[in-house]
Amino acid sequence: MSEARENILRRLRRNKPSTMPSGSSPPPQEALSREQRIQKFTARQQAVHGEVHRVGEQQWINWLAVELPKRGLLRVLCGTGAIGRELQQAAIRGVSLSSYEQPVEQCKAELFASIDAAVTGVRCAIAETGSLVLWPDTDEPRLMSLVPPVHIALLPAAAIHQRFEEVIEKEGWAGGMPTNALLISGPSKTADIEQTLAYGIHGPKQLITLILE
Repeated sequence: MSEARENILRRLRRNKPSTMPSGSSPPPQEALSREQRIQKFTARQQAVHGEVHRVGEQQWINWLAVELPKRGLLRVLCGTGAIGRELQQAAIRGVSLSSYEQPVEQCKAELFASIDAAVTGVRCAIAETGSLVLWPDTDEPRLMSLVPPVHIALLPAAAIHQRFEEVIEKEGWAGGMPTNALLISGPSKTADIEQTLAYGIHGPKQLITLILE
């Protein structure tokens, strides 16, 4: 057996979850307050190189007006919904906005080569895993959060749930889901055969979450 394979198997054995008696269920978790959910989500995101900021729900454009030029993010993609309209009306000085209105075949060159960042909304989030939940639609197609080098996500503080099962229940997934739902936990990342983790290989190099309070 090769040394690399033995190392992988050793990690799997070490990280194997403990077994529980048949028919038993895990003990219920204590419900977290909103502040605790925010803190847990933030810690989980930061652990995987995600960036999180807390801003007033009416202050996110002000945050962008300061941070976009400072970070050199001058070519920004927005959708055609409420977030995109607010950005267009704000007309941030020095920032060029592009609206995702054309089929990808017609805007592929700009999308893949001429955009610094994209700004999207977020359906909700999971504190336990630090994951954002996006339901792409015609206003904000899924490529907005998958292609540009920087993804800026606007997350209402009230939409941070504690666990995934709460998301399913409180967001009404049983009543219907989109054809595509995205769960995003930090910037894109991958690991080669030697298990070396690298960020920003197949998607955004940066994920910036603005928690709107």
